[in-house]
Amino acid sequence: MSAASALIAPTSFLGVEASVTGRRWAMRCEGLGSDRAIARMVQAHALPELLARVLTGRGVRADEADAFLSPRLRDLMPDPDRLLDMDKAATRLARAIRDGETVAVFGDYDVDGAASAAMLAEYLRGFGLAVPVHIPDRIAEGYGPNEGAIAALAADGATLLVCVDCGTSGHGPLERAAGNGLDVIVLDHHAASEVLPAVHAVVNPNRQDDISGLGHLCAAGIVFLTLVALNRVLRRAGTFGPDRPEPKLTDALDLVALATVADVVPLRDLNRAFVVQGLSVMRHRGRTGLAALLDASSLSEPPEAWHLGFVLGPRINAGGRIGDAALGARLLGTRDPAEAARIAVDLDRLNRERQAIEAQAVLEAEAEMDRILTEDPSLPVLVIGNAEWHPGIVGLVAARLKERFGRPAFAFAIRPDGSATGSGRSVPGVDLGAAVRACVEAGLARKGGGHAMAAGVTLDGTAIAAFGRHLGESLAASVAQARAVDALLIDGALSAGGATAETVRLLQRAGPFGQGSPEPVFALARHRIVDAGIVGSGHVRARLRSRDGQAVGAICFRAAERPLGRAILGSLGQEVHIAGTLSCDRWRGAERAQVRIVDMAPVE
Repeated sequence: MSAASALIAPTSFLGVEASVTGRRWAMRCEGLGSDRAIARMVQAHALPELLARVLTGRGVRADEADAFLSPRLRDLMPDPDRLLDMDKAATRLARAIRDGETVAVFGDYDVDGAASAAMLAEYLRGFGLAVPVHIPDRIAEGYGPNEGAIAALAADGATLLVCVDCGTSGHGPLERAAGNGLDVIVLDHHAASEVLPAVHAVVNPNRQDDISGLGHLCAAGIVFLTLVALNRVLRRAGTFGPDRPEPKLTDALDLVALATVADVVPLRDLNRAFVVQGLSVMRHRGRTGLAALLDASSLSEPPEAWHLGFVLGPRINAGGRIGDAALGARLLGTRDPAEAARIAVDLDRLNRERQAIEAQAVLEAEAEMDRILTEDPSLPVLVIGNAEWHPGIVGLVAARLKERFGRPAFAFAIRPDGSATGSGRSVPGVDLGAAVRACVEAGLARKGGGHAMAAGVTLDGTAIAAFGRHLGESLAASVAQARAVDALLIDGALSAGGATAETVRLLQRAGPFGQGSPEPVFALARHRIVDAGIVGSGHVRARLRSRDGQAVGAICFRAAERPLGRAILGSLGQEVHIAGTLSCDRWRGAERAQVRIVDMAPVE
């Protein structure tokens, strides 16, 4: 390796250049500079070296460690008026409260949309306002505001429409609503084109003229800041007093935390504080709907960040994917225990149905993509469609393809009318949302948009191939660059004896982990697989033993039919290098560490 290439690609860890999943392993923190930064953090804060290494690997400096480990909302809260149009939005909402208007809320059908709608409706209803909430049907209405729904809300007496987690690209329906005398406020975070809808206010940190630096927030975070601004306007107007206490906004942080994790926005700065403090609120089980969903999910332990993304989030999303899209918002907004229990049970059932539908679609998609990549392994972007797939699960199919093949992927459901609804997932360094907006502007798609890591689009079914070619051409360079530097970053080496519940609790101090703050990955070098088998829905469990005789349990999710799972099952009795994350397996009151296997490599 030349000196120049060594600067680009650090030395492989344990000599792993191509693991079972085809990835090189590299240390996340490597070199004299990292060693010095870790040592400074250990000395300044008396932190264990392992924790200091994890923090350093996530860009935390020694002087930031205390604030990072104990994020406080009061230290990180910005002035909401940094956001363009926030003053206009808060003032208009305050007028609606003063005049007792009917305020309609139009949300998206995912967790972020449901949480945003429930939060805003709850606040306004606290002042006695009528607040109808409309969540569009994914199949019948599609994403974003539509004229039929807006007309119905206006007919029911609404004079102010607030779009949450949508609306930035809803030019036609929103401008016609505004032209018919309905004031419109957009509270959104999706990427925006240069031209915005001509409405009363568009509060979106990702509009091109906004310099607030808050583009990493989800819609629920924007709604929370709007309520902070609204509280301030009402306070200055003398609204609050002994007979009208000021709403306690921190009670809504459970919804903000849920949306922040489920919408996969970067867990940094204000978002970390939202999640840390929101989890604290959630653990008190004060929100009737979330308590019911925790019970329906059989989650008896205190919720952690990963539960929001993998337990609660999928259940709330299930309504929007294959059932009644409004179920999630109704659940999060209700205070009736009986209604909450009914909805939670329905969502749990729908989630099981969604899992079965998804599993079949993923099998079909992976088989087809294996065939396509055999013919052309250099494809930069994967695009696939099927008339049998449910539109509600194409985003999940795209996510699985992205994980399996390590490049951006789009999956489409082709509808009977010939249109195609697609959802895409990207890899770090490849802006899928911008590419989709370019396709819309080029006339290749009817509508579309999203974030860098996820996007949605609607187009003619006959245009899927042209859409795929356009994405491939426009993203080829960025995908090639992303794949060239794609390595599994290892935070440190552990043995089975060091993988303990105490180690897990230590690492949790650096959490919550998620987008932008990845869960620590550790290498267990030269461990023998002494037991292996298939459990549950295609998971592979194993037991790993180090050379000193210590052992630890391990699990590899959804891997039985994949190369990694087959490699684990086929390596029984052999010494291998294992890479994985640590978690606690709780059973009958006892805790024990478990390795979640993410990769494996043979011992050279």
